[in-house]
Amino acid sequence: MVNEAFGISPRSLGRLHTEGPELIVAELVHTAARHLDNLHEQFTVAAQHAASTLTRAATGKTTINSLGILQNSATQIDILAARRADAVDRLKEALIAYRQVTASEGATTRQMHRPRAAPPTAPAITQPARVTRGR
Repeated sequence: MVNEAFGISPRSLGRLHTEGPELIVAELVHTAARHLDNLHEQFTVAAQHAASTLTRAATGKTTINSLGILQNSATQIDILAARRADAVDRLKEALIAYRQVTASEGATTRQMHRPRAAPPTAPAITQPARVTRGR
């Protein structure tokens, strides 16, 4: 999301500033992006594991536990999905704050950031995939 919004990695965003509120908010963006990446990875792993379990059960390649196929996995996936959605919202807020804080900077820095008109949207997670840290 940070790459889409500013064309730069979250880690590199902080390197554009040496001090002041711009640096602090850039660090908040970096932290929020790392947190989202971590939650997305956890969500992806849990969803892939559940999909594998369901596939084995559907094809008869495993015995079905009387307590349920997914047991606690479904609850864990729901919790991770909710936490991920919250992390997306927090990152969007941090991106908006960064835009506001850096809006008063000189034209050279503004050209480098090129903020978009609308906040970025969350990446689709319909197909399980590994995400690169900080993106």
